[in-house]
Amino acid sequence: MSRACLVNPLISAVVLMGMATRTATAQSGPQVTPEVVAAAAAAKTPVAPGPVQPTWDSIREHYTVPQWFIDAKFGITMHWGLFSVAAYHNEWYEKYMYTTFADWHAKNFGPQDKFGYKDFIPLFTAKDFNADDVAQLVKDSGAKYFAPTVEHHDGFSLWNSKVNPYNPYNMGPHRDLVGEMAVATRKVGLKFGVASHNMEHYTFVNPTPGLKSDVDDPANDNFYWHTHNDARLQLFLEDWVLKNYELIDQYQPDIIWYDNGLNGRQFDPLKMKVAAYYYNRALQWHKPVTFLTKDSAFLAGSALEFEKLNPRGPTQILKGVWDAEEPIGSTWGYSATNPVETFRGAQSIISELSTVLSMNGALLLNLSPTGTGLINDAQRTALHEVGKWLALNGEAVYGTHAWIVDGEGFTPLPPRGAAARRAGAAAAAAVEEGPTAVAAVVPATPPPSPAPTDSKAARPVQYRFTVKGDNLYAIAQSWPGETATIVTLAAGKLVEGAVPEGKITSVALLGNSGNLKFTQDADGLKITLPAQKPCDYAYAFKITGLKMNPADPPQPAVMADLR
Repeated sequence: MSRACLVNPLISAVVLMGMATRTATAQSGPQVTPEVVAAAAAAKTPVAPGPVQPTWDSIREHYTVPQWFIDAKFGITMHWGLFSVAAYHNEWYEKYMYTTFADWHAKNFGPQDKFGYKDFIPLFTAKDFNADDVAQLVKDSGAKYFAPTVEHHDGFSLWNSKVNPYNPYNMGPHRDLVGEMAVATRKVGLKFGVASHNMEHYTFVNPTPGLKSDVDDPANDNFYWHTHNDARLQLFLEDWVLKNYELIDQYQPDIIWYDNGLNGRQFDPLKMKVAAYYYNRALQWHKPVTFLTKDSAFLAGSALEFEKLNPRGPTQILKGVWDAEEPIGSTWGYSATNPVETFRGAQSIISELSTVLSMNGALLLNLSPTGTGLINDAQRTALHEVGKWLALNGEAVYGTHAWIVDGEGFTPLPPRGAAARRAGAAAAAAVEEGPTAVAAVVPATPPPSPAPTDSKAARPVQYRFTVKGDNLYAIAQSWPGETATIVTLAAGKLVEGAVPEGKITSVALLGNSGNLKFTQDADGLKITLPAQKPCDYAYAFKITGLKMNPADPPQPAVMADLR
């Protein structure tokens, strides 16, 4: 493709959108102008040859959500970097060591003009990081793909990069960490992806006025990007494109995940250029790939991602392909203090996985290694337990889709209107941004709670429904006792305005041999349970005989349907 052919649609896209500059916030990209974006999109490397052009219409024409991704339902990501060495508060340490936590940093590491964020690089030795061990842990968890963060807001790339000299191949451990993870992940038969937060880096570091720091040293400007002007901004945006090209060409990722910094329409020419390059390269590799992005960042060519189901994600079935990203710990990146980090157990993870599945989504769970690269026992135990559960109950998970209702036994949350989503998202973002921001926002919407019951009566069992073929799976979130009663399947009961077609012919409990005795009357489907539980945490019933709804076409979910 000629340079002229590349430039014209990109510049036209900017002009047609009529973009205006905007004020950059913590998780937006930098403030840009159409001219700077167009110049950056037109510069340096062209789009790879192939049928996909850098327009949303062309990307839409050539994109289908990969079936492997639709069927996977469970993946693992990871936040690991220089912030893991500091291990204080969370993965936004670079931002707050120059502001909110300046005194703490100076006391524990030294004054910011003597020990800046860049000085964590020699301490990032990765001496305990074993990519084969991590890949096997992901495999043992039952996840089907691994997509670690390869660059966070701090601008330290975890791969062997010629675009960004600040990387662990040149410095610190002198290892291509992304390359090691890619090889190890594929060796155990899993898909491999990369997650990037890079676009937020340009505006991420803003020291408190008057604080002496290494950020003001011109020698460090290509690390902190603190000097802002049109020429610097254009170079940063050009580098963003080239970093993506490096990741695509060197590691052939099955997934590319982007954070919120790219959500705005003003970055469309850059996104379209990288998307066209990625999809044309994937055609050359003969493998289906996908982007995973938030909000309406991509108008085509990407599955939809929610950062935390509550408060940002759906509260009921959302048609199309989507996932929810969740931390396993109390922060995304490992933190040892303020407060000591806590980690979720298998019960919590399996419950959320079941909830997400019942609403037609998938779960992307985050790990947080220590600064040396260790994944601690709490995370390992949780993942091994989830893996054992999936080994027995995976039939109700992999390759499934939502039924016409998501479940029973809980009080559903109302659909999230735009105002409620904004308030909830602000609360969630405040937790990441630091303690001073939390009090100023509306609290997040609480998670679904069980339906009210008499204080002396047992709490109802929560069930989450999934479908594969004409099999309906009801995943009980607790052991029902001697008899499981599924009220939604009462004889003659209307479900979404109609009685399900067919007649239940058999009920099985996954992990238990043989079929179970059952009756069906006006009170529900009543299943006689075995004396012995087949597993821990949750229990999947396979119900056959009813006519199930087919899977939706392989199209991404869209934000408009959430509202």
